[in-house]
Amino acid sequence: MGDEVTKKNKYSIIVPTYNERLNIALIVYLIFKHLKDVEFEVIIVDDGSPDGTQEIVKQLQQVYGEDRILLRARPKKLGLGTAYAHGLKHASGNFVVIMDADLSHHPKYLPAFIKKQIETGASIVTGTRYVKVGGVHGWTLMRKLTSRGANVLAQTLLWPGVSDLTGSFRLYRKSVLEDLINSCVSKGYVFQMEMIVRASRKGHHIEEVPITFVDRVYGSSKLGGSEIVEYLKGLLYLLFTT
Repeated sequence: MGDEVTKKNKYSIIVPTYNERLNIALIVYLIFKHLKDVEFEVIIVDDGSPDGTQEIVKQLQQVYGEDRILLRARPKKLGLGTAYAHGLKHASGNFVVIMDADLSHHPKYLPAFIKKQIETGASIVTGTRYVKVGGVHGWTLMRKLTSRGANVLAQTLLWPGVSDLTGSFRLYRKSVLEDLINSCVSKGYVFQMEMIVRASRKGHHIEEVPITFVDRVYGSSKLGGSEIVEYLKGLLYLLFTT
């Protein structure tokens, strides 16, 4: 039964990029390597990267085809939530994967996400760093504690029924993702958390797959003190509005 279901499904993988020239070819190669016997497209939403990311994507289009690699660029940096909404407009799949371009989300987990969705009929499958075999590599103890603490705080206050709220490696049923994006107001780092909290509140079936998150290989991490402040503000907002 699984094979038949997979053949009917198409997966649109949305990858927002900003200055990911060093990573984008590798991530695309790994997606194609790990997704066999599945119909999919990769939608790259680049926010006007000055480092030549788009030129690399155009070369990838020549290798894999413009029907498999869609470059849907925007003129400047406009934020994560709107990047997903923009990518979604161009998605032809009935399922949508959102993942980072910096190799912290390894495409080898994609088959497990798809398998879990088919087995359970879930509307959302989310990668979690906080169960059994999941984990984080390359983070300082302080960053691990901050991330874990952020999750525990959110768990305690929001009760979403998901172990990893701030992760952003997820598979969504397209109709569910459209609905969630339309109801979210947060920007940036808090956006992922709001998406999963709202999904939980709306009663969507959510499943988890353990992943190991690897800190970005090239370039600098985007999580700093200001993001932590934003996170706490976002947490309070969600506490009072959902």
